[in-house]
Amino acid sequence: MDPSSDRAARVLHTLRCVGFTNARRIAAAAGLPVGDVMPALSDLVERGLVTEEFGPFGGWGITDRGRARDDEWLASEVDAVGAREVVRDCYEAFLPLNTELLAACSAWQMRTVGDAAVPNDHRDPDYDARVLDRLSRIDESAQSVLTSLAAVLSRFATYQGRLTTALERVMAGDHSYFTDQVDSYHTIWFQLHEDLLTTLGMGRN
Repeated sequence: MDPSSDRAARVLHTLRCVGFTNARRIAAAAGLPVGDVMPALSDLVERGLVTEEFGPFGGWGITDRGRARDDEWLASEVDAVGAREVVRDCYEAFLPLNTELLAACSAWQMRTVGDAAVPNDHRDPDYDARVLDRLSRIDESAQSVLTSLAAVLSRFATYQGRLTTALERVMAGDHSYFTDQVDSYHTIWFQLHEDLLTTLGMGRN
């Protein structure tokens, strides 16, 4: 695959994991310059793999044909480097971390007072500190999994940097990067989960 085709495949797969969005977010998620992403998107639109919508809320989205093409590319990529077993093992290691992360997100948003679940008003710094400690420990384990993934499929290294940036923002006090921002830890994690599933040819239950 020539560099331009490889770049288009990377952009197509990133768009699949991120969902309908703009070029800046695609570039950030793919770890590519926006200047490389734009011509790739134009090529993908011409091939019917991606749609473009204009206007203030416009952006790009993947088509059914694009998903089918991405499936073909992923299978070829994984088999070419013999990564399927490693990715499967990493996915198995990811699953319990996913359960922990979702629980931590829920604990950040809600807490139990007496017998009732109520919104977390973040007035208890000790409670919040415990949840943030859980997030930090989950990230440490996730980074180890991602290191193994990146060793066989380099695109997974992008998640390491993106999750680290989100975590650093949370720990620095911008707690919106836990669950609320478009580049929050939870959002990036969701995209990673989607990436693992599609790489293995699996769907969400």
